[in-house]
Amino acid sequence: MPRNTASEDLPAPHGEAPAHQDPALLRRLLRAKDRMDAASHEAWPVQRLAEVSGVSEAHFARSFKQAFGLPPHRYLLTRRIERATALLRDTDWPVTEIAFHTGWESLGTFGRTFRDITGETPSTVRARARAAGHDLGRVPACVLSAAHRPDLTMAVSEKRRRGAGGTKAPGNQEL
Repeated sequence: MPRNTASEDLPAPHGEAPAHQDPALLRRLLRAKDRMDAASHEAWPVQRLAEVSGVSEAHFARSFKQAFGLPPHRYLLTRRIERATALLRDTDWPVTEIAFHTGWESLGTFGRTFRDITGETPSTVRARARAAGHDLGRVPACVLSAAHRPDLTMAVSEKRRRGAGGTKAPGNQEL
């Protein structure tokens, strides 16, 4: 019985992974993602990520978002904020040192972005973690990371605008 491939070749709805992507391309994208994970403190412009993947910049950016649901820059921000949150919780390092250690070039940018994404300042996160005093040593690191993963399904600047009352979320517009 012949397969109807017409529907399989349609692009996926916005924000969803495509029905199928070339396995070789996915391996290349994973290589770039793994490099970002291993060195999230480094600068990872799309040009560098595309070189790691062996594809053009536009193709990389489009394919990465299709495969992982986030643009590369937002993915990197997620990893940096996750790492900063863990360091705030688990170390006595000053916030400035944590900011620079996790790849931020400015303490002000780190603090503003951290607050925009998590809803709290780095100092508040640290104080809350210390007040809770839970022993998380027996919880696997992958579970902790997933539980503390920030929500970056929209751009930080968009979150900031909406928080200031500048725009309304799609679907909530008044007629």
